[in-house]
Amino acid sequence: QKPSDRLYGAYIIFFLLGIGSLLPWNFFITAKHYWMYKLQNCSDHAGPVGQAASDLRDFFESYISIASTVPSVLCLIGNFMLINKVPASTRILSSLFIMLAVFLVITVLVKVDTSTWTTQFFALTIGCVVIVSSASTIFTSSIFGLSSRFPMKNLQALISGQAMGGTISAVASVIDLAAAAEVTDSALAYFLTADIFIVICIMVYLLLPRLEYSSQKESPSLAGVPPDSFMEDEAEPGGTTNTSFLAKSTGVPPLRPILQKTALLGFCLFYVFFISIIIFPSLSSNIESVSKSSGSLWSTKYFVPLTSFLLYNFADWCGRQITAWIQVPGPKSKLLPALVLLRTIFLPLFILSNYQPRAHIQTVVFNTDIYPVVFTTLLGLSNGYLGTLVIVYGPKIVPKELAEAAGVVMTFYLMLGLAVGSACSVLVVHLV
Repeated sequence: QKPSDRLYGAYIIFFLLGIGSLLPWNFFITAKHYWMYKLQNCSDHAGPVGQAASDLRDFFESYISIASTVPSVLCLIGNFMLINKVPASTRILSSLFIMLAVFLVITVLVKVDTSTWTTQFFALTIGCVVIVSSASTIFTSSIFGLSSRFPMKNLQALISGQAMGGTISAVASVIDLAAAAEVTDSALAYFLTADIFIVICIMVYLLLPRLEYSSQKESPSLAGVPPDSFMEDEAEPGGTTNTSFLAKSTGVPPLRPILQKTALLGFCLFYVFFISIIIFPSLSSNIESVSKSSGSLWSTKYFVPLTSFLLYNFADWCGRQITAWIQVPGPKSKLLPALVLLRTIFLPLFILSNYQPRAHIQTVVFNTDIYPVVFTTLLGLSNGYLGTLVIVYGPKIVPKELAEAAGVVMTFYLMLGLAVGSACSVLVVHLV
């Protein structure tokens, strides 16, 4: 008999771990006002030094996107190789402690005057992004693989939590903006929030094995094979049998059968996040209010935090949450890739909104503030809904014993989409 999830304990833990998995990256990109403040210190100087600082500010989101996604792809490959060699608990806890250490460094730097070494501060920040993203990737793919051993609702909780991480960081940013007069005071409270949440993630992860719901252990001979009691969905008939996998349970999981079964879903996942990362945050956070010249608080201070970061993350969370009740289209439907490809239309929509500064494309077609609000809402909803559907389908269409490895492979498709998209975002931003 399957143990029940008393008081939704495991669901809540996976939801919190989902928040923690993307929280660091979200806190980096959402603190835009802080990074602009830190990087503007020498932009007033004449000559090449000022030009360099201005360039660092104008394309900061694109630099962060590349620094966070490219190393992540490499870490995913390493994590796949280690699935059966290093226990998931070791990978998860070590990555959480690394994230905590780096965020403590970032928190300390908030109150350090970096005006005389802006470029070095930028390089140090990018280095922190690389380390945090690498650790976050190992944590995310490991916890995603672990959740694949549980019923689908726990996997959905994890994915929904990831979007809530973005929403929390955006809400924290707006509150800090409103409450603190000094940018550094606001940023200090902001990054301390991230530190505390990483500690919470460590505590709830240590609590997970103590729940009756996850107390059923695998026998030593079935190392790496998910217990049947945690799997609600049967693998497809005709799938590969356990024997070949059991013989290799301490080696690298077989990649070919996973790639064959998840190829179309993998492309869909790649393309969903490829389009999203080109637009958010590089394009969307530089769309200004058309009434900015009025000098109102809405148009100068709150427009970008609310309409870009908070709205996108909340819409993304809503899209992911909807998948708990509706799962249409199915994993083999031709409508799924069609909807994914249709999202390409968002690129011209955002470019033709009031993006500033513009160097080449001077035409602004959508010159009312309501347009970016609608576009951002649709971008977030479609990213959350379609991305979650594809991610959840992936581990469920392979044999049970390959579910964890398939979870890591799906994360690889996601990160590959982010990596290629972030590289393209730099190109798109320079072309606008």
